[in-house]
Amino acid sequence: MSARLLYVMDPMCSWCWGFAATAQALVEQAQAAGVELHLVVGGLRTGSGAALEPATRRYILEHWQAVNEATGQAFTFEGALPEGFVYDTEPACRAIVAARSLAPDCAWTLLGLIQQAFYVQGRDVTQASVLVELAETAGLPRIEFAAAFDSAEQHAATAADFTWVQDLGIAGFPTLLAERQGQLALLTNGYQPLKPLSDLLGRWLDRAASA
Repeated sequence: MSARLLYVMDPMCSWCWGFAATAQALVEQAQAAGVELHLVVGGLRTGSGAALEPATRRYILEHWQAVNEATGQAFTFEGALPEGFVYDTEPACRAIVAARSLAPDCAWTLLGLIQQAFYVQGRDVTQASVLVELAETAGLPRIEFAAAFDSAEQHAATAADFTWVQDLGIAGFPTLLAERQGQLALLTNGYQPLKPLSDLLGRWLDRAASA
């Protein structure tokens, strides 16, 4: 069966963090049917280089609060997004792309570690040193990952993911797509609870298996 599950997300997207447990269950459901996962990074906030304004910080933290209330996912609000923090998701996205090129299974593990570090531990996951440390925890060789992370090839591959997402018209994360023989089916654009998505994925897997 030429099929895969495409998870379009950003490691520093709060709704993607809220969706983490649901995504894990859906990935396991797909893999049990022989369908592999492919991570695609969306580039939620990239390239500004400017520290967060106080009003923007308040807005983002209100957003986190809404995700926390809707999903029950853990957030640490005290000390979050400190003064001077530059909310650039490109490095975290590039870490996922670099991990994906080296070991796809480790990329999925790394995604969870980056999310946990950012939202619960309050760590600055825009910093290469933090991302290298987390990648090593995920099972990637430190030197090999650091070289890939800094390479022109992975910069280009990350930009290519951003362009693919934009060209497809995906405006929000998380987005889950099922692909069979080059044809894409939308499972969700945005957070949804597990049950309806599991049912939808199950029907798609049944059709894919019988095709």
